[in-house]
Amino acid sequence: MTASTTLDRFRTAMEKGDHAALEELLTPDIRFYSALKPEPIEGRDMVMGVFGVFIRTLEDFRYVGSYDGSCETSADGSEAESAVLVFRTAVGGEEVHGIDLLHFSEDGLVKEFTAMVRPQAAAEALGQAVYEGLVADGFVPAPAPAAE
Repeated sequence: MTASTTLDRFRTAMEKGDHAALEELLTPDIRFYSALKPEPIEGRDMVMGVFGVFIRTLEDFRYVGSYDGSCETSADGSEAESAVLVFRTAVGGEEVHGIDLLHFSEDGLVKEFTAMVRPQAAAEALGQAVYEGLVADGFVPAPAPAAE
């Protein structure tokens, strides 16, 4: 599979909310980076958990542009074929503008994924929605009850 084929399939899968199609496009050791968490989320199962929450949470998600080239990866500093997808969506009525940066493995799968969103209020709403979704799906533990 080529990176451009993967990019086209990824774009279609995200816009259609096709969880199974997304999973086929990720390396087993994918790393997901976001401004909402300082360390990456690692591994296909956890990243698919995040994508599952995105699919349920993002309203009217659509990509509105793309750029491609190459870029140094975060994991090992190697140069990798890369693409940026520009998107628009909403979370809880908050309009969100963002970009998804995808780095591809030599076999054309997504090996790193970085999501950046703005404005800050929308990023916070998205972060809260993703956290709640991951708790509901059992990917992260529920917060301990507050002491009285």
